[in-house]
Amino acid sequence: MVSFQVLRRLCVLTLNKPVYHGRVISICGLKTSTVNHSDGQPDPEVSYEQLKSMLANHSVQLFDVRNPDEFQAGRIPDSVNIPLGQLEESLKLPPQQFQQQFGVKAPGKEDDNVVFHCRSGKRSLTALEIAHRLGFSKARHFAGGYIDWEKREKKQKA
Repeated sequence: MVSFQVLRRLCVLTLNKPVYHGRVISICGLKTSTVNHSDGQPDPEVSYEQLKSMLANHSVQLFDVRNPDEFQAGRIPDSVNIPLGQLEESLKLPPQQFQQQFGVKAPGKEDDNVVFHCRSGKRSLTALEIAHRLGFSKARHFAGGYIDWEKREKKQKA
């Protein structure tokens, strides 16, 4: 099965613009699920370089949607763990309750610095769909996930 990432790259290379139909994207005659994303919005994906810059500038609200045991085993600095199964309920909390529960300011629906990540990008894409459905229209995700982060960080230190 061809992954969303491969299809997206094929589209960029061949068409320079994907065709979005709600939650289905049509690329080169192939269809797959995706987040509803219109031309006026920023790219729903954050690259490793973008995330590094956002972290360095303290300009990101980074949410790790992996399970607590995965989070404890290794994490991206400054990320806050909200397991995917608790995300929708958590994003609906009043701001004071969110801050009390997670120790950080609650994300706003218009914030453009909300980023989700997981292990490999699948759960963060689901998190992005949930956030967009709840009105967090500018939220994005780090598609490479912790696997990509860890690999690139080790490469930088070598």
